[in-house]
Amino acid sequence: MPANDVAPAAPSRPQTHLDTFPNPNPERDYTIRIRMPEFSCLCPKTGQPDFAELVLEYIPGATCVELKGLKLYIWSFRDRGAFHEAVTNEILNTLIAATQPRFMRLTGIFNVRGGVYTSVVAEHRQPGWQAPTAVQLP
Repeated sequence: MPANDVAPAAPSRPQTHLDTFPNPNPERDYTIRIRMPEFSCLCPKTGQPDFAELVLEYIPGATCVELKGLKLYIWSFRDRGAFHEAVTNEILNTLIAATQPRFMRLTGIFNVRGGVYTSVVAEHRQPGWQAPTAVQLP
C-alpha cells in the first residue's frame, strides 16, 4: 500500500459494556435525551425480531454515557431473545451501573406484534436526589 493511503477502518462490532466520559458540568442538574429508533431484539418465544424505539432521559452525576459505545451496546441485543419488560430493565440497570446518574428513565416503545403495542417505562432515582421544580413561563 502506498505511504499516503490510509487502511480502511475495521468494522464496528457489538459490545456488551458502556463507555463513559466525565460530566462537563457536574454542579448543575441538566437533562440529556437520547432517542434510539432502531432497537431490535428477538422474541424469546418465537425467535422473530422485535423492533422498538428506546428513549433515554437522564440527569447525569459524575459521568455521561458515550454515544458510540451506547450504539454498539444497543446493537448487542439484535440476536438475543428477551421479553420487552426484561430487556428495558436490563439496559437501564447497565446504564445506571456505568454512569451513576441522579435520575434516569428508559422508555421502550415496541412496535405492534399480533395487534398489540407495548411500552415499558423504567426509572431510577439516586437516593436523596430531589427533582428541581419545573419553571412555567407565561
